[in-house]
Amino acid sequence: MIGIGFVYAVAGVVFAVFAASSLVERRWANGAFHALIALSFLAGDRLGDVGNGVLVLALVTIAASGRMRRSAPPPPSVERGARVFVPALVIPAAALVGTLAFKQMPTLVDPKQATLVALAMGTMLALALGLVLLKARPAQAFAAGRGLIDDIGWAAIMPQMLASLGAVFALAGVGEVVGGLMGRAIPGGSVAGAVIAYAVGMALFTMVMGNAFAAFPVMAAAIGVPLLIHGAGADPAMVAALGMLAGFCGTLMTPMAANFNLVPAALLDLKDRYGVIRAQVPTALPLLAFNMLLLYVMIA
Repeated sequence: MIGIGFVYAVAGVVFAVFAASSLVERRWANGAFHALIALSFLAGDRLGDVGNGVLVLALVTIAASGRMRRSAPPPPSVERGARVFVPALVIPAAALVGTLAFKQMPTLVDPKQATLVALAMGTMLALALGLVLLKARPAQAFAAGRGLIDDIGWAAIMPQMLASLGAVFALAGVGEVVGGLMGRAIPGGSVAGAVIAYAVGMALFTMVMGNAFAAFPVMAAAIGVPLLIHGAGADPAMVAALGMLAGFCGTLMTPMAANFNLVPAALLDLKDRYGVIRAQVPTALPLLAFNMLLLYVMIA
């Protein structure tokens, strides 16, 4: 059965190629960083908890050393016309079609991982199609991909690390502590109060932690499950979806979400480092208010 292991293998091979090419160019820090990521994808389940913890600390050490260097920009590409958009459009199309199809093939593809498997296969299909349409060599594709990762730098793995932090917080009982504090502030049986606390809490925790996936375990344990799902009888899928969307509103307003808000500013050479955030706040706040209203209407 094809599952998450296939996705990890594809990602691991890509980062292994990035590592090898960086080492050939004597960019040692970049090569070591990419090699560790490749190792985590290819053999993370064999390293154990301690091994993976050491690997993460090594990644943080390399990122904090300031020795990672951006690669030389590739030479200007020949004008290819609208064909350059075809591979990019193939990826979401393959992910959608594959997800629907694979869920009907439980013996072939793990239904829980159907979307990720379809996304990985769509990316491989887009790569092959791009090589044919643009008459490019595989080395060019990997060089361009490595250049993008080098530009993003350590922020490329920030979402995974912050999501892991959220899991650690959940296991440490932070959600129960927050729930106890919020429970004293919310009037007994108040659905509106619980909705506001849940949505605003998701946004604020996301702003602090930089990732809604890190905030969700905490706020779900504190308010989402006990007050909205068990207390008010809300649909769990609806609470989870709108809660994550409220968290994404916080993502739009925080520099902690470096890969979304700081990296684009750096790549575009914006004079205002926080220009992306300032442009997104007028959208984030009304969207957060709408999420609260929608969640309340669907529960009440």
